[in-house]
Amino acid sequence: MKAAVVVFPGLNRDRDMIAALTKIGGEAPAVVWHKDAEIPKVDLIVIPGGFSYGDYLRVGAIAARSPVMQTIRERAAQGVKVMGVCNGFQILSESGLVPGVLMRNASLRFVCREVRLSVVNADTDFTRGYAQGQIIRCPVAHHDGNYFADAETLRAVEGNGQVAFRYAEGTNPNGSINDIAGVFNSSRNVLGLMPHPENLIEAAHGGTDGRALFATLLAA
Repeated sequence: MKAAVVVFPGLNRDRDMIAALTKIGGEAPAVVWHKDAEIPKVDLIVIPGGFSYGDYLRVGAIAARSPVMQTIRERAAQGVKVMGVCNGFQILSESGLVPGVLMRNASLRFVCREVRLSVVNADTDFTRGYAQGQIIRCPVAHHDGNYFADAETLRAVEGNGQVAFRYAEGTNPNGSINDIAGVFNSSRNVLGLMPHPENLIEAAHGGTDGRALFATLLAA
């Protein structure tokens, strides 16, 4: 599977994501600058984490208006898989590619810690490497990860199997509604998640719980 990583000014997890995709997929992804409207023909597009544009307006809001996002919307509509992690999740939300919004953490503080995640929907190209209901470890590092959706949207997300992961075992770090840590679009080819699976893929990281997501995805 060919992948591309989209880079915005202010991101700081692009190298981590590139390393994860290269190590697990065996091929370095294409790297696309946000002002480029063209993306090579790939099977997976990833927006990594960080602080695009310094979060000076609203997290992900400026990045969502970059030229590359229209191309990503078009590719997603064609069935190309898209994943946004942390700031990437915020950008996908601001772009309308996944439902809901990301607000400031309930604590009003930046959080950087390990959490537990429950795999809610294991029947997707992103999650088939896990068992339904499996509890995995994953690090988080964010200030605006509090997922929220209005009642109607939340009913649709829950009813359509669009919840990918929930914070488990009392480890919700940000106040996200229904403990939601990651959501799909209605077609389940776009995933936004707040935790960082790319930072737990080998023993040197202290564990490999994030590896199955990439291994399954890159083999799809």
